[in-house]
Amino acid sequence: MLTHRDLRALYLNQLLVAGLIMATEPLLAVLLLGELGFPPWQYGLAFAAPCVGGLIGSRLAPRVVARFGQPRILRAVGTLRAVWLIGLAFVQPGIAGLVTVIAVELAIIASMSLYNPVLATYRLEHTPQDRTARTLSAWSIGSSAAIAVLSALGGLLAEATSPRTAITVAGLLILTSPLLLSRRQFPGVVQAQQEGATV
Repeated sequence: MLTHRDLRALYLNQLLVAGLIMATEPLLAVLLLGELGFPPWQYGLAFAAPCVGGLIGSRLAPRVVARFGQPRILRAVGTLRAVWLIGLAFVQPGIAGLVTVIAVELAIIASMSLYNPVLATYRLEHTPQDRTARTLSAWSIGSSAAIAVLSALGGLLAEATSPRTAITVAGLLILTSPLLLSRRQFPGVVQAQQEGATV
């Protein structure tokens, strides 16, 4: 997987994006329930309501890919899903803060659910059948490890500063993730094979 230029870029991008997004979840719990005094029902609503974005994004994926093509979606939506996280740094008490969290989480979930099927398809197209299980295992293990490490680092930063500062840092760092995708063409599987790409 790491010897395939485009798969490597997608893999590293996924580690960074998923890790930073998940690292903000415990920080957000401390911020909302502790510092901002959100009641538990509002906290639950803030994360339940945006889940409709998963249905929206996954339903749109086939049509969007058919219209714009796989490479453009990987670059454009791969970039789009990284821009929302910084919004959580501006959450305030009350209804305005609740609406902010719902809007940001809805945008993230919709973007991720649109991007992930396209990513999964590209990954399978460029993975030899005899290495599919190993590739998927490595992808899963790497994602889990990245989430664990970045969550721990986020907690340490929040302890040294504040949850809001740690969320801000995560939101700024994730803005660098599209750099891994910006110059990639993501050729089709036939073209990649002709170029001698290996996984």
